[in-house]
Amino acid sequence: IKRLWTWQCAAFLCILALVLLVTVGVIANVYLIRNSTIPSTTSIFPQIPDSGLGDKVKNISFIERNQWGAQPPTADLIKMNLPVPYVIISHTATNFCNTQPECILCVRNVQTFHIESRKWSDIAYNFLVGGDGYVYVGRSWDYMGAHSFGFNNRSIGISFIGTFNTVVPPKSQLDAAQRIIELGVENGKIAPNYKLLGHRQVSRTLSPGDALYSVIQTWPHWSP
Repeated sequence: IKRLWTWQCAAFLCILALVLLVTVGVIANVYLIRNSTIPSTTSIFPQIPDSGLGDKVKNISFIERNQWGAQPPTADLIKMNLPVPYVIISHTATNFCNTQPECILCVRNVQTFHIESRKWSDIAYNFLVGGDGYVYVGRSWDYMGAHSFGFNNRSIGISFIGTFNTVVPPKSQLDAAQRIIELGVENGKIAPNYKLLGHRQVSRTLSPGDALYSVIQTWPHWSP
């Protein structure tokens, strides 16, 4: 009888300890949930006014970094002296995209390639333009890119998502890029007398592709 009582007592204590452990775990979990900080949807960079998804500035629909799932920079980025005197047009030399999910995947892949393979601190471009007509925020207006050696600290780099050696980008993509430039001039980010250059003019590359390069030569401020 004594052994039976001892066993029953031990079993009761074990059950009691388990109940207490579960209770403490539940209380702690509830506390953490109630007191956890909800991740901010604010971009890590200064916002373009009203540039959230669905909002438009000068008929441009922006996709902020947090909206396309950007990684944080691996190092501090360098601020530029604004307004910059150059705008440099490139292409990503990747697949073309014409839907937001496709373009988001492209932008993420480009950033991963630039960080992990190129060993740059972030995606190289200030902005990327998709075939969906949206503008994807890279380093934004104020931070020096890594797209054109020797010009990074004095230019805004705009890259067309896709490869445009033989195919011209759709009108929506071309229009969005031109509106970015206009917006930059209006807001003091790009000098009014800026020069427009193709990536191949400042780097050893075929970018932005023959087809796109022919198009931008007809744009205002094109500089041979």
